[in-house]
Amino acid sequence: MKKSDLEGILREIDFHPGKQLGQNFLVDDNLLDFIARTSAPRENELVLEVGPGFGALTSRLLASGANVTAIEYDRRVCEFLRKRFTNSSFTLVEGDACKVDFGKVIGNGREFRCIANLPYSISSVFIAKMLELEVPPYDMFFMLQKEMGQRLASEPDTGSYGSLSVRTQTVYDVEILRIVPPQVFFPRPNVDSAILHFTRKAQIPDLKRRKQLSCVLKLAFAHRRKKMFKAIAALFGKEKTIDAFASQGISPDARPGVVGVNKFLEFADTLYLNTNE
Repeated sequence: MKKSDLEGILREIDFHPGKQLGQNFLVDDNLLDFIARTSAPRENELVLEVGPGFGALTSRLLASGANVTAIEYDRRVCEFLRKRFTNSSFTLVEGDACKVDFGKVIGNGREFRCIANLPYSISSVFIAKMLELEVPPYDMFFMLQKEMGQRLASEPDTGSYGSLSVRTQTVYDVEILRIVPPQVFFPRPNVDSAILHFTRKAQIPDLKRRKQLSCVLKLAFAHRRKKMFKAIAALFGKEKTIDAFASQGISPDARPGVVGVNKFLEFADTLYLNTNE
């Protein structure tokens, strides 16, 4: 979909993109083709698309033979999509992607992929929601704000490494495929974007362990520039916290940004050992 095509649609339905909803539509056919070609959806597999806009990427996903379930918040965009896509392989869910019941939308335990030009205003919350599924998507391709992409892919001892970095990399191998300039969107955002690929690891912690890790990370990164011992000891007790630090070879003076992904998971497992939580 070119910019002129999008502008024609906007005029036709008298639609004005909302900044609050992060409505920046991708208008570069080469990039849309790149996402479709690189993600390579297969016939009959289930693909979740969030924020489909006016269907520029959706049409390419459907052309592959995939079954596409799209979640769109804007009522008027939904009206347009219902008229454009009438085939049985397209399902539209009108609502907030951060609040929908994925057990009903996808099916509990069903394998699926997620391919989307993700609205930047919901990206961190939505990705966290995917990580909280019993069976997270086995594969995700997202267009994200560049800063968010770097954060998700960052390594320990870097400024962007944080709680969501650890949670994401516990489940996925994260790769930044391409940096994207603002001019490929309409309206133009004020920042660069990035296309990321998330590949689910062969072995991932079960949901209980992931939730326990999330709790520990919330404490550890509450004050990321400070030592994390005090915040963790406040919940788990000083003696147990000392033992957990020692057993994992983590200094009591350590700040959270220097602890690696696997080490954080082992640390959380140790803290929750012999507890009923």
